[in-house]
Parts: sequence; structure tokens; C-alpha cells
Amino acid sequence: MTGFYSPRGFEEALRPPVDVRRARITPAVLRKAGRRGEGEAAARVARLARRVPEVMVKITGRTRDAGHLKAHLDYISRNGALDLEGPDGERLKGARDVAGLSRDWAEEAAMEPGRRCNSPLSLSIILSMPAGVEPTRVRDAARAFAAAAFGDRFAYVFALHDEGRHPHVHLTVRALGREGERLNPRKADLQAWREGFARALRDRGVEAEATPRRARAVTRKAERGPVRRMRERYLAGRGPLPRVLEAAYRQALRDDARPTPWRAAIRARELAIRRALVAESLRLQRSGKVEDRVLGALVERFARSRREPETREESLVRRRTDPVRDDRRDRER
Repeated sequence: MTGFYSPRGFEEALRPPVDVRRARITPAVLRKAGRRGEGEAAARVARLARRVPEVMVKITGRTRDAGHLKAHLDYISRNGALDLEGPDGERLKGARDVAGLSRDWAEEAAMEPGRRCNSPLSLSIILSMPAGVEPTRVRDAARAFAAAAFGDRFAYVFALHDEGRHPHVHLTVRALGREGERLNPRKADLQAWREGFARALRDRGVEAEATPRRARAVTRKAERGPVRRMRERYLAGRGPLPRVLEAAYRQALRDDARPTPWRAAIRARELAIRRALVAESLRLQRSGKVEDRVLGALVERFARSRREPETREESLVRRRTDPVRDDRRDRER
């Protein structure tokens, strides 16, 4: 084994984009040789380099009253056709049980001292993996994740949907905890939930990871659902162009557009990550262990295959100047 260690840059790349002093939820990923946890660190680096599927944990909304909650539970239970499972494995069967649960949660929330009229009754969460994963494993992982994340603190129910061979779980969590606390997740909590769901999947034989976008050389955030739907309506000729996209197009079409500070910061961060990857690859390939050298070669290929970071405005400019190459690049992503 060589005498130098993994630089801090790549370790920071695998942390979530939140203030770690407030979050304190992610341990160091790359550690000095011989430290405790090195095996898990190497496994995570290998999963990242192999580009294993990333889990999705997304808050899709909040319900505000009994009627809203009932409509949501009707949707995830397919109007009572699907059972809703609770923390202790109890099953709600049929529309009557679903209506009773929404009524109970609303009545309990109404007795909360000082509750505001618009305080949410529940949070709606989707736990998802790419198509092809066995649905029962996704459901079992979701069951384990919910028990670990919420346990006996917050009541919840969930249901598995498997339309189009894309299994995902709808998890509805009551916002009012059993001890009177309220569920108000932040970005750090969402990252912790992603990592917990990915770990539950791996425990059930499904390769899964939960890394930040920058660790995967992804610059742009996923398009928000409402914006995507408005864009699709616009392309179909059934509505106006969303304002956020209109502003992006105007900026991209300007000939006097100047480089912005955040673009330089994005490129500097990507350069630091690549340097750290190369250093880690060299360290591993100089090891006396075969498994280290194999992992080093894998990390090297991953570093070489990373795409240049690109903002949305830069993508629109490229579409304007070379649409053929842009379409080919988008198909490869």
C-alpha cells in the first residue's frame, strides 16, 4: 500500500449539499488506510464508479385537511383496491378503512394545542428505483426504511405501485408525532432518508446508492413536475411557455452573455473531484492487493468518463449551435 491517502476533495463531494454542522449525518467516505470502516468506504466508491442505480426519495406534497388526506389515500390505495400497510404490519382494507384513518388523523390533529389552520396533516413521500427491480424487494426495503426512519414516533401507511414495471412505494406519514413533535424535514433529512432507503435495498440484494449529483458529474437538477407538465403542454400547443424556461431561453439566446461566477465555481469543483479521483486511483493501483488494483482501475475509468459540467443555459446555447450533436449527447446521458 502506498504512503499517501485519499484527498479531502472527493470525500467532500460525497457529502450532501447542506451545512454539515447542522446535518451531521454523513460520515467520511474515503478514509486513511487501516481506519475503521475502510471496507464500506471502498464498497461505496466501487458502487459509484460502477454507476449503480440511484434511489429516489421525494416529498410530493402535504395534505391540509381530512378531505384532502382522504383523496390522497384513495389515490395510493386505488380507491381501496390496494391494502395500506402500517408500522406494525396492520393492513387497511377497502374504502371504509381508508376513510376511517383520514378521519382519525384529522381529529387527533384538531386537538393539538395552538395548531394553525393550514398546518399539514401528513407528508406524502415516494420511494423509487429504476425499472427492473423486483417489486417485493422494493416493498420490503420501504417497510424497513419506514420503520427505521419513523418507528413509533410518527404514524404512517404505505402502498406499492407497480405500473409499467417501475415499482415505487407511496408513503404517507402523519405530520403530528405521538409525543407532540411535528415532522418538518430539511435537505439533510432527505439525504439521510435516501441513504437509509439505499441501504435497505442493498440489505435485500439490490444494488443501490444515494450520492449527491456532483459526485456523479451531474450539474442540472431534475426538472420539477409542474414545470415539466407546463413545458409538455407548451410543446403540444395547449399552453404558454413557463416563465422560468422563457427567462432561460432569453439568457441563452443573448450574444453578449457573460460568464457567471457560479459556472466558474462548478468547474473548479469538478476539477477538484477529478484530481481526487485520480489520486485515489493511483493509490489503489499501487497496492499489493489484487482487489485494490481492480478497484483502482475502475475508479480511473470512472474519472475518465465523467462529462464536462454544463448548466441549463449552456445546454440551450449548444442546442442552438449544434442540435444534431446535442440530440446525440442527450441520448447517451
